[in-house]
Amino acid sequence: MAENSANNIDNLMHEARRFPPADAFAKAAVATGELYEQGEHPVEFWAAQARELLHWQKPFTPERTLDWSEPPFAKWFDDGELNVAYNCLDRHVLAGNGDRVALHWEGEPGDSRSFTYAELTTEVKKAANLLTALGVKQGDRVAIYLPLIPEAVISMLAVARIGAVHSVVFGGFSAESLRSRIDDASAVLVITADGGYRKGKAFPLKPTVDKALEPNADGEDSTVRNVLVVRRTEGEVDWHAGRDLWWHDEIAQVDTEHVAKAFPAENPLFILYTSGTTGKPKGILHSSGGYLTQVAFTHKAVFDLKPEEDVYWSTADVGWITGHSYVVYGPLANGATEVIYEGTPDTPHAGRWWEIVQKYKVSILYAAPTAIRTFMKLGRQIPKEFDLSSLRLLGSVGEPINPEAWVWYRDVIGGGTIPVVDTWWQTETGAIMISALPGVTTLKPGSAQVPIPGIAIDVVDDRFRSTEADQGGLLVVTHPWPSMARGIWGDPDRFVETYWSKFGPTTYFAGDGARRDKDGDIWLLGRVDDVMNVSGHRLSTAEIESALVSHPMVAEAAVVGAADETTGQAVVAFVITRASQADAAAADDASAVLRAHVAEQIGAIARPREVHIVTELPKTRSGKIMRRLLRDVAEGREIGDTTTLADTMVMSVISNTLK
Repeated sequence: MAENSANNIDNLMHEARRFPPADAFAKAAVATGELYEQGEHPVEFWAAQARELLHWQKPFTPERTLDWSEPPFAKWFDDGELNVAYNCLDRHVLAGNGDRVALHWEGEPGDSRSFTYAELTTEVKKAANLLTALGVKQGDRVAIYLPLIPEAVISMLAVARIGAVHSVVFGGFSAESLRSRIDDASAVLVITADGGYRKGKAFPLKPTVDKALEPNADGEDSTVRNVLVVRRTEGEVDWHAGRDLWWHDEIAQVDTEHVAKAFPAENPLFILYTSGTTGKPKGILHSSGGYLTQVAFTHKAVFDLKPEEDVYWSTADVGWITGHSYVVYGPLANGATEVIYEGTPDTPHAGRWWEIVQKYKVSILYAAPTAIRTFMKLGRQIPKEFDLSSLRLLGSVGEPINPEAWVWYRDVIGGGTIPVVDTWWQTETGAIMISALPGVTTLKPGSAQVPIPGIAIDVVDDRFRSTEADQGGLLVVTHPWPSMARGIWGDPDRFVETYWSKFGPTTYFAGDGARRDKDGDIWLLGRVDDVMNVSGHRLSTAEIESALVSHPMVAEAAVVGAADETTGQAVVAFVITRASQADAAAADDASAVLRAHVAEQIGAIARPREVHIVTELPKTRSGKIMRRLLRDVAEGREIGDTTTLADTMVMSVISNTLK
């Protein structure tokens, strides 16, 4: 038995519910089982997937499948050439699928547009010609600052088509955040809109761009030459003649034909910046051939995709990695029909998502646990008002999903029969790394389960020894994979130090805690930074949060460790109650009930010192809970930077609740 070291994480709660593979996925199971065998030889496996799934204008040679001679800087398929946009568009049209719908777009106010593959290809060709006319060339960086409208997808694909590099910035970020990303990438063009719609209101975007492009404190001008503006809300905008251009005016003047040139597989595809909640944002760099191979494979295998039948919906915004990999590149490379939605889940009513599922007969839904828990809070009566019978597969992404939310998702949204695949991956990994596969895996609520074929994962202690079954440790990737980040833009030393220094340059440390159970399945325990040390026991916030959410009173919970003179750290919980349990939650003994519940579920060591009933939790715009702000509250400190929150006022509300 491995000794318990400082980086082992105690695991005290175990989920026992199991759901065997559904018969409907039996056919997929046979093919997938073979993939696991092939995946034991990852280099050969990924070479086969790259050849099968993508069109190469210049095929790569077997001996150049992987170059790992200078770890951690990998090269995949580097003597091959392809065009990413051609793989996502033209080849489907040439294969006779031009009339298949590529994209159903739903605006928050209720307007909608649909594009066939032929129509989307034409729009991207025109946009590529426009970018070229503006002087954008291979390797140039283009910042995209748009709401989730079709032009966001069109812009990304047009940038990829001409071999340039896009940096998509979520439309909720401030001028300062946008400027830092533009400056770091030395972007030559910004594509934006007059505004977008969120929570029933039009919000402006162009003024933020104008402010971001003002000379900086040192009087230096931005590198941006032009700003392309999409008309969305008809809001008034200031205009900078010679710099600003209306998208609709310019796109009407260009040719509809464009030949997709081949670029090397290692040609940079995009830079995506981390949220920058602390320190300078990191520009995660991804290249073309390896990235597209893995996102296409995982989108096909994890979701059992049938492109001629399925309607797929990932609810992510393109400003995040999920939007890049599983809204744009993976689905379109596979010729899928997909849905994108501009607005929030509760606008104009709390059943908006389910209305969209019903309207487009969505069969595959991929969403974040935060959204699922929000729907739990609102109650099951809302989705029951809609016909969700088209759904056949559910997915979860973004953070560990607690078992109660997993089961609610399956039972209420999936009718008690549909598989839920919980996926683990990161901006840095580019594509899904761990997931159950439908038809193969016996599902365990709350577990990400098994590495994808061709991926090598381990759970280790801080001395790099594999942990025993049910012993917590650190999640690592021990072999290079095609969609791995190629670096941090302009800062290779930071890339090595951040991800590859703990165990050496050939082992990627994800920053997450995990445990592997006796069956070999992996359970994510959240960020190692979110581990508490209570009386010498290292406890995972994820497990205590799961225990809280298992109580019928609770819809969502966030747990932090606060300094404690006696125990070193104490557990402090912030809880949102379900709408149906509001009266119970208001009772004086709610805190005592939940403290006792955690002790019963896990053990007295995990009993929270305090449980605070709140109406909302501090979340980033991608839905992740910012626990460092809750630690500030729990320890009575001044609250830190809140600029990346979806709702910057939520911390004031929480602070007032605790007074």
